[in-house]
Amino acid sequence: MVKIGPDGSKDITTPLSDADVESLKSGDRVRITGVLYTARDAAHGRLMPLIERGEKLPIDVRGQIIYYTGPSPARPGEIVGSIGPTTASRMDKYTPALLKLGLKGTIGKGYRGQAVKDALRQYKGVYFGAIGGAGAVLSRFVKKLEIVAYEDLATEAIRRLEVEAFPAIVVNDCHGNDLYQEGMKAYAR
Repeated sequence: MVKIGPDGSKDITTPLSDADVESLKSGDRVRITGVLYTARDAAHGRLMPLIERGEKLPIDVRGQIIYYTGPSPARPGEIVGSIGPTTASRMDKYTPALLKLGLKGTIGKGYRGQAVKDALRQYKGVYFGAIGGAGAVLSRFVKKLEIVAYEDLATEAIRRLEVEAFPAIVVNDCHGNDLYQEGMKAYAR
């Protein structure tokens, strides 16, 4: 579900529908409430063989968002430590297959390759950017955390996060727009 906030940002609640994704445009500031799943390189490396064999994944990705992060341990009394984004392009080789299974969004930092941008259009998905270097601040938006798969991967285990008003920006939408390309064009001479 998507609602416009008083500051013009879009409040979105997971799980996301096709209509939710279609309403988002590159450059939109969003606040995400609901569930995010964490997964980085090692977890994706375990998911891919399951996808290739048509086996069940340890999480149901339909309508969900995967956040590319490996949170640091929580200090006493806190839910999570620093939880900043990692470079999204490292997951590019896995993302189209996950989008085909119904994943609706990913969160990371940096650009995505053309195959991912094409898959976002084909399967109605969105790529959100989170601010790198702000992991300690981003941890404030996490209300609950539990490891749901691959605990042996430590920081790279898949976690289920419950977040409230988690800030991000739409970088690549399902309409083929790319905030990074638009930004460069706006300032080109």
